[in-house]
Amino acid sequence: MSDNTAYSTAEEWLNSLTHLIGFGLSIAALVLMVMVSAEQQDIWRIVASSIYGASLIILFAASSCYHAVPWPRIKKHLKAFDHCAIYLLIAGSYTPFMLISMRGALGWSIFASVWAMAIIGITLKLGWPDRFKALRVISYLVMGWLVVIALKPLSQALGEQGMWWLAAGGICYSVGVVFYLLKKLPFTHAIWHVFVVAGGLCHFFSVWWHVLPMPELNELAGL
Repeated sequence: MSDNTAYSTAEEWLNSLTHLIGFGLSIAALVLMVMVSAEQQDIWRIVASSIYGASLIILFAASSCYHAVPWPRIKKHLKAFDHCAIYLLIAGSYTPFMLISMRGALGWSIFASVWAMAIIGITLKLGWPDRFKALRVISYLVMGWLVVIALKPLSQALGEQGMWWLAAGGICYSVGVVFYLLKKLPFTHAIWHVFVVAGGLCHFFSVWWHVLPMPELNELAGL
């Protein structure tokens, strides 16, 4: 994830490294989620976990590459890709919860809404990369907070522990934003990246323990 701030070589190295770690963890997460979904022979779990895992990989790969590349012309294109990847991650993170935990009218409505907003946002970013900055930030917030309309049915589907992991991820992202905004202090962007990785891990744990397992497996495990 990026902004227009000029970072030192050491800062950019750490900015790239933090999300390179996230990239590696995302590959492992995708493999694990697809494997457990395939064992259950549930196409919804396979599709949803694949989309979610791919969105994590794309986000961390885009961010790590953006901060690693020193050439301005290439960096400009990678920055646009980085911003587009944020849309993919938000929509991708919704996918397992909406297609597995809440596969009803509300779940499908939210799923369609977040992906429609993601497609529109990506189109605007690629077509007009230097415009609609305020709209882009607003769209990120709207997409992220859209889940509040489904808190009750989602909490019933995930249970208390699942919701705690979901909330913990949101808290990590929110606390990280504080460091993201402290642009004049050194290495704060890397700290923001660490919170993004932590938030991604929390949401993965919610999916891994409370979305992908069949309900009867959760009962046996006492979750």
